[in-house]
Amino acid sequence: MSRADAILFDKDGTLFDFHATWSTWAGQVIRDLAGGEAVAMARLAEAAHYDLAAARFLPTSPIIAGTNREAAECLAGALHDRDVDKIEIHLMLSAAEAPLAPAVPLAPYLDGLRARGLRLGVVTNDTEYGARAHLGTVGVLERFDFIAGFDSGHGAKPAPGPLLAFARAVSVAPGRVVMVGDSTHDLIAGRAAGMVCVGVLTGTAVEADLAPFADAVLPDIGHLPEWLLA
Repeated sequence: MSRADAILFDKDGTLFDFHATWSTWAGQVIRDLAGGEAVAMARLAEAAHYDLAAARFLPTSPIIAGTNREAAECLAGALHDRDVDKIEIHLMLSAAEAPLAPAVPLAPYLDGLRARGLRLGVVTNDTEYGARAHLGTVGVLERFDFIAGFDSGHGAKPAPGPLLAFARAVSVAPGRVVMVGDSTHDLIAGRAAGMVCVGVLTGTAVEADLAPFADAVLPDIGHLPEWLLA
């Protein structure tokens, strides 16, 4: 018997490998916003906790689990003459074209879960626009019953609002939903919603970060089907 009737995924660091997707994107965003000017790039990298030499986010970055708006506000602090609303729009549009690196081949993976009768959703602190663009780019948008971003009207993680909205939308009790994510934001939200919580290690967090908040920590989402039946 399966542990759940529905699976709710975070997007970045969960469905998509975080560094291969977002660390690459962030390097280009920093160059774009700074106009390639070295001092401005350094200020932006410091604000974002981004290692320019390694081309990777540091685990302490406030952008990793934050909303698109919070990322814009973070970067605007390093660019005193730039409007935060314009930065937010730039982030939204550029993020929709980020180089995507799925954690596993998503189409057959999601088809396998759906074949078990599981309802599927995505809740992200990215924009809903960005989420739909990414899922559409890799050809899996229609596999999901529910997609919400921080701007979809349900709130943002770590608050439980968007998770509970998913449970209502698919008519599944929260206790029969598994929340899968790569950050403590995801798992704290899952706990607050009364869901089963599974951490994955395709983001920036290590097992020790996630274990206190999770019922299980897996290497990636590919290990989830076996865990569901254990």
